[in-house]
Amino acid sequence: MKKISILQSFSCLAVCLSLAACGKKFNPAAGAPPATQVMETGNMSLFAVAHPDQFPLIAASEIDAPAELNVTGTVTPDVSREVPVISLASGRVVDIRARLDDNVRKGQLLLKVQSPDITNAFDTYLKAKNDEMLANKAYVRAKDLYDHGAIALGVLEQADDTEKDAQADLEAADNQLDILGVKKDNPSSIVNVYAPISGVIVAQNVTNAAAAGVTYSGSSTLFTVADLSTVWILCDVYENDIPKVHLGQLATIHLDAYPGRVLTGHISDIGPILDPSIRTAKVRIEVHNPGILKLGMFVTATFQSRTKEVHAVVPASAVLHLHDRDWVFVPADGNRFRRVEVQGGNMLPGNMQEILSGIDAGQPVVSKALDVEATLEAQ
Repeated sequence: MKKISILQSFSCLAVCLSLAACGKKFNPAAGAPPATQVMETGNMSLFAVAHPDQFPLIAASEIDAPAELNVTGTVTPDVSREVPVISLASGRVVDIRARLDDNVRKGQLLLKVQSPDITNAFDTYLKAKNDEMLANKAYVRAKDLYDHGAIALGVLEQADDTEKDAQADLEAADNQLDILGVKKDNPSSIVNVYAPISGVIVAQNVTNAAAAGVTYSGSSTLFTVADLSTVWILCDVYENDIPKVHLGQLATIHLDAYPGRVLTGHISDIGPILDPSIRTAKVRIEVHNPGILKLGMFVTATFQSRTKEVHAVVPASAVLHLHDRDWVFVPADGNRFRRVEVQGGNMLPGNMQEILSGIDAGQPVVSKALDVEATLEAQ
């Protein structure tokens, strides 16, 4: 009986708790975390310092500088200095003496081609030579007969015409051998192909035992030799910047591979067609190659406009280089300074730097930006 009383007591307690829970209203947010509160931190470019007088100020001076335009470009060969190496005789390549990227001299042997064209051309030459000898004998005999009144004038004229035709055929056959490079006194089925100019082989379309000539390979071009002493730099200039460039304008070339080298060229062509997708025109710069420009190399070309612009000038120590950007500190109200992003320009004599944008001439800036930055980091 005691055990039954205890079980009944627990049952009554459970029922009471259930009734109490049912009497409360359901609150879905009762167990949720508190709402996120956003706190504004203010302007991160403003900094307050305890002693602003320890950072001397200097007024930015000004300079009249030509407006500059910086564009990227790619080194390409001068097409007028690219010469194809061709084989006028069709046949099979039996010996290659050069390959892609080789420097070659004018007249250097590049390859040899075994061609049946040589046999045919020499056969034509021999037949033409025999025909001319026979026609010449017939003409001499006809002239002698005409002088003795044995034949009419028309027969002599016919013999003279035959002789002239034979001479023309012989001359054409002789020229054909010269074009193919065949020596008449020592003919050979092998044709030598030489470099037409001095330069670098920039394209190779043939290998050993390959076909050469139009008849068998479909193309007569075996190599392409380019004279890289002068190259082109092709730049993309946006439509709005086209008025800033003109033919003959000088350009300074900065190389990504050689930061310390600066080259000079001039604009030789401004493309008449705009790229419809990016609205740029191709501007061609001719540059003398001292031997460091490689085809496909990326460069930066700078053009100086005829018009001048007023730019601010500050000491180089006033410019802070941080995260690939340039900054200066300018005074704000009270004991605060503002960090302003600027676009740095050229370095000038006297350890001064040109500022293209961000501040104006006459505006005060902190003369030593590193001191301010060090103080801010210490705070």
